[in-house]
Amino acid sequence: MSGTTNAESGGSDDASDRYRPGYELVAERLLNYIAEQNLLPGDRLPTEQGLAEILGATRNVTREAVKVLAAIGRLSVRKGAGIFVSASPGALADDQLAHFQPTSMEHLLMLLDYRRLIESETARRAATLATPIEVRAMRESAETSLAAGKAGDVEAFARADALFHDSVSVAAHNVFLRSSVANIRRLMLQSDVLLFHGDMPGSLEVAGNQHLGIVDAIAAGEADTAAELMTAHIGTTQNQFERKIRDRLFNLARRPDAQAATSERASKSATASQQPASETSAF
Repeated sequence: MSGTTNAESGGSDDASDRYRPGYELVAERLLNYIAEQNLLPGDRLPTEQGLAEILGATRNVTREAVKVLAAIGRLSVRKGAGIFVSASPGALADDQLAHFQPTSMEHLLMLLDYRRLIESETARRAATLATPIEVRAMRESAETSLAAGKAGDVEAFARADALFHDSVSVAAHNVFLRSSVANIRRLMLQSDVLLFHGDMPGSLEVAGNQHLGIVDAIAAGEADTAAELMTAHIGTTQNQFERKIRDRLFNLARRPDAQAATSERASKSATASQQPASETSAF
């Protein structure tokens, strides 16, 4: 994908934006445009050329931005018909979530706050309702995530991590909690792709150990402890996200020549994001 910088595509005055890939900035602006125009799922967008003029970007960079947003499920490109706003992320009923901004720290922090509320409650309920078979499934996925973390195997960790969080939500025996956990992960995947290009935002080994601690509390029937450990786990994830964002901006500012490599990795991660979210989202 294009490594065009902000200076070439127009946009934010933030100096750090000069070191972000052009398609990423345009994708962010396009999501802002959708929100500002109050466009809803199914609404048609202007043509690529029209969007390029609206967003102050070249047509090539706009095309790359559209590809990325289509890959993470925010846009739908129909041959011969045009570009459309996709259904709300994670198929949630609230159309306002169609305006979720994956690169907005404010939105990301709100999402993590919501995740704390939901997943701490799933852990609490799992501690009182989980069957032995469900506890075994949790432990197996937690142990796999720790082994993958120690080995630095990002893909294996992501799969085990998804299984772990899903298994905890299954053990809560509430289909609405399980659906909420799955939808939160789909939204976080969008931030993973646009902010980190598929990299994990923190220590996999730390996350794996935290998974095991949560399982131990659930297996012991310690509901409050399980909820507290899950809250701490998500708090660690938030700290890692914030640190990763700071490090990313700092490193890009020091090595502006690295944009081509960053762009190539983003292209690969966008392709990977077309897999089910449960296979690619992390922590």
